[in-house]
Amino acid sequence: MQRLYWRIYLALLASLTAAATLFGLAHLRYGAAPAAMQGFRGHLAMLALLLAIAVVVAVAAFPVVRRLTRRLERLQASVDAWGTGNLSSRVAVEGRDEIARLAMSFNQSAGRIEALMSAQRILLANASHELRSPLARIRMAIELLSEAPSVAVRAELARNVMELDQLVEEVLLASRLDGTSVHASSRTVVDLTALVAEECARATARFAGVRVKMSGDAVLLRRMIRNLLENAQRHGGGTQILVTLTACANEIALEVHDGGAGVLPSECEAIFTPFYRARGANEGDGGYGLGLSLVRQIARQHGGEVRCIAAETGGGRFRVALPR
Repeated sequence: MQRLYWRIYLALLASLTAAATLFGLAHLRYGAAPAAMQGFRGHLAMLALLLAIAVVVAVAAFPVVRRLTRRLERLQASVDAWGTGNLSSRVAVEGRDEIARLAMSFNQSAGRIEALMSAQRILLANASHELRSPLARIRMAIELLSEAPSVAVRAELARNVMELDQLVEEVLLASRLDGTSVHASSRTVVDLTALVAEECARATARFAGVRVKMSGDAVLLRRMIRNLLENAQRHGGGTQILVTLTACANEIALEVHDGGAGVLPSECEAIFTPFYRARGANEGDGGYGLGLSLVRQIARQHGGEVRCIAAETGGGRFRVALPR
């Protein structure tokens, strides 16, 4: 690794070596001169020698120092541009020294922040769009209200309010999870089998699994399991949901199956995008909201991953792999 201080050190060493060489040559030239020539002319010669040494050191050190300051000026200009709102601003990485590593660190940090800001903008834009549907239904229901609203109207209002509440909660959770990791203080030993069994009972899903415990955030893991089951209920067409939990030496696998229409192979990755709507789906069919996006975020926060598997026999199948 070429280091900056070595380059400065070598430049100064070369300057001093050149200066010492000049001094030695001058000593050989004037040291053996007659006494008559060692007076005023000797002092002038020594002064000229010192001036020559200063010039040599300055000339030799200037390119190194100027190159260093020029790179620092470019780094400062990029940081200033980034601070004014140009989040795409990056610094050219030159060399392999400390300034180059500083530029690389700045570029990586700027890239992460730009990605987070972009994700936040997309999230807010999609959330505002998704909020319009339940709000429009609530507005219509209010306009149809009479002095004694029917049971169906009250149920529709309650459902829309609950949908809005859940959407707001998911938006807040997604914002909290973006760019963060599960804090050590929130990690505990979680009985994952118990969590899955409780959520399966709540969703009337069949569960088969082994006893598994892991380190993690129990609240987030419960939300991950619940979102998978709610997705299966929403897109499973009322079919039976099957949940399995297995474990090996270094991995825990949670799978959720439903008997619905399933997911096209071309959309197995896209459905994890916030508020993704399948091809050909209309407004009434609904989309995937933030549920599956949160599942992926929570899995990754725990060092795992989730994927959708296009089952040959049809139906939706999701597999979460977590480290043990």
